[in-house]
Amino acid sequence: MRRRRLVPLVAVSVTATLAPALATSTATAAPAAAPSTVATAEAALNRYVEQEPRWKRCEADSPAEFECATIKVPLDYRVPGGKWIDLAISRIRSTAPDKRRGVLFLGPGGPGSPGLDIPLDKQRYLPESARQKYDLIGFDPRGVGRSTPISCDLEPEERNWLRPYKKETFDEDAAWARDFAGKCKEKAGDTLPHLTTRNAARDMDLLRAVLGEEKVSYLGNSYGTYLGAVYTQLFPGRADRFVLDSAVDPARVWRGMIQLWAEGAEPAFDRWTEWAAGRSGTYGLGDTPKEVDRTFWDLVARADEKAIEVDGQPTTGDDIRRNMRFMAFRPTEATELVLELKKATAGEPASAKKLTAFAGSGKTEPASDNSTASFWAVACGDNSAAWPRDPERYRQDTIEDKRRYPLYGDFTSSIKPCAFWDTSVEPATTVNNKVGALVVQNEWDAQTPLPSGQALHAALKGSKMVTVLGGEGHGVYLNGNACTDDTVTGYLLTGKLPAKDVTCEATADSNAEAQKKQKRDVLPGLPLPERF
Repeated sequence: MRRRRLVPLVAVSVTATLAPALATSTATAAPAAAPSTVATAEAALNRYVEQEPRWKRCEADSPAEFECATIKVPLDYRVPGGKWIDLAISRIRSTAPDKRRGVLFLGPGGPGSPGLDIPLDKQRYLPESARQKYDLIGFDPRGVGRSTPISCDLEPEERNWLRPYKKETFDEDAAWARDFAGKCKEKAGDTLPHLTTRNAARDMDLLRAVLGEEKVSYLGNSYGTYLGAVYTQLFPGRADRFVLDSAVDPARVWRGMIQLWAEGAEPAFDRWTEWAAGRSGTYGLGDTPKEVDRTFWDLVARADEKAIEVDGQPTTGDDIRRNMRFMAFRPTEATELVLELKKATAGEPASAKKLTAFAGSGKTEPASDNSTASFWAVACGDNSAAWPRDPERYRQDTIEDKRRYPLYGDFTSSIKPCAFWDTSVEPATTVNNKVGALVVQNEWDAQTPLPSGQALHAALKGSKMVTVLGGEGHGVYLNGNACTDDTVTGYLLTGKLPAKDVTCEATADSNAEAQKKQKRDVLPGLPLPERF
């Protein structure tokens, strides 16, 4: 019965976000959300709310307590009586029903990464006190994994989207981006416009209502922080305890966030040169940061002139730059890899295992292009205005950013499929509210650099921030740092934010645990191992 009492509440909260879309859409929208239109939308949404998930064991060999189900959600929330798509969901129930507070939604990374298995992973690390407090809820965002997945029929070579600038290949890169967008429109054109973060947040709220909950608590990592922030903007009254770990700057989605990788890599690279110079007696890369810098760029130049062969695999200067962007945030490993490259360049035996991250071929994405297709659907659809439409603009930006950020600037600013994507159905979400949240951020995070977390903290005016000085890796919570783990767990248990922002110090063990748990993954569409 509790779910039935929530029906009008979810209808009001969801349709409240529909009116602006109805007023601005260029599709079949009315000039404004008239009362009859709202009533019709409420009635259509009520039918979705009344769903009863059919929970069952997720896999034959998975734990019995790990349950999965599928619900239906509107493809287009402006027309909730129209087409629907699947949303795959999962749960692990509270271990102590008498102490249960509610649900803890677990937001996945990406965009384009599935989240169905996250409850199974988190239960191994969450303290028992938190396991007692919440049902852990996972989901594959719309278009991803088992939630009506999309495809653009992209071949593996078409999925490589971080391309260095070369004057002689720029026109080919522009043609690739145009063809990429064209294939996506041809294959998934009816679905693409609706694979946005705003709609994913609406799916979350619909799921909340289906589960019979008045509010949602949330733990999101990486892209999941932006999804959580958008939820607080659309449904501020539904947000309970929100933890946003390794945060996206909401004002920079998504071209600006990709470009931030290059901006963030430069101070990390400088930190590495200082680190290596301070250990010149051990590594011999140079006695000063300038000498270490010169050693690195000499290697890049030599590899550009003639690819370095390691175990039969060619490694170019672009390959070195591409991967040093990430490795610079971890000075020890960056140094060891540069040493192996020096050996290979000198014709000495080098460790192919250590150089895997620099290999020019590396792994490719699995046969399905779902992660790449859904990544770009969100990256282009959330804010098409952020992407210039003139290829020449990308050429000029790339040349300039290669000068400003020599390690990685041309990769991030080079032309992307969004240059040829259709205009977004809705405007970009401006995150600017006073909902309480806890933003958690490592100082040295390659994927969401520190300024990104600070920007989300500023946008969420009711938030507090935990900064881990010296923290490395993408992901902070549950890595064994007592300062951060106790702060986050305390908030999840009590709902009380710290009185002021918190600064923690990284420990060797917590950084090591972060690297251990942070499996080596592949960015959607990249042939090179990266962490996401």
